[in-house]
Amino acid sequence: MNLASSLFPAAWHGVMLVLSLAVAWQTLRRAPWRRLLVSSQLNLLLGFAVGLTLMWSLKAGVKPGLNLHMLGAMAATLTLGPWLAVVALAAALSGVALNGAIEWDAWPINFILMAVLPVAIASGIQRCIERWLPAHFFVFIFVTSFAGAALTVMLQGLIASAAMVVAGAYSAEFLLSDYLPFFLLLGFSEAWISGAIVTLLVVYRPDWVAGFDDSRYLLNK
Repeated sequence: MNLASSLFPAAWHGVMLVLSLAVAWQTLRRAPWRRLLVSSQLNLLLGFAVGLTLMWSLKAGVKPGLNLHMLGAMAATLTLGPWLAVVALAAALSGVALNGAIEWDAWPINFILMAVLPVAIASGIQRCIERWLPAHFFVFIFVTSFAGAALTVMLQGLIASAAMVVAGAYSAEFLLSDYLPFFLLLGFSEAWISGAIVTLLVVYRPDWVAGFDDSRYLLNK
């Protein structure tokens, strides 16, 4: 969803701007910037940013802020790690703003709900799976990459929709009947695309996937 600034009151934009600045500061402090000195890692991050910009620019919806598109958050989180994933999604969001799909004054609220939130969800799902399920290659591929991607996009849609209800943009009844059910289909598509991307990278370029550890998932298996 590309959230229009008119959907939220001024107070929301102020709070989201403060949160965005806090996340930006933490990202500057904690992101593994040295990894980007390797050209392949920098190209990977830029590739995610460009690809997500194209996906997020697509408009499949009938009302402001209710567009449906892939997120790519789980694939970016598993590949780049959560902090660089936030950087990639922020760059994609800036590209979307540059091409006019969202207004610049709506950037902070979109950044929190479309970048920070899904990356946090994806990272949380990844940690829960690593803690509670066996360290197996197929668990990483089918549970984390595929099912985790679907769950990420559905939870993001649910939380962002709740935010619109609280802000008074749309009624809960309307979103429950005419918008949220489509996230089941979107989750299925997200699972296949994100899962396929991560699977190909793990098979052919495992060193590009920050969330994959050969010693954890393959050794003595």
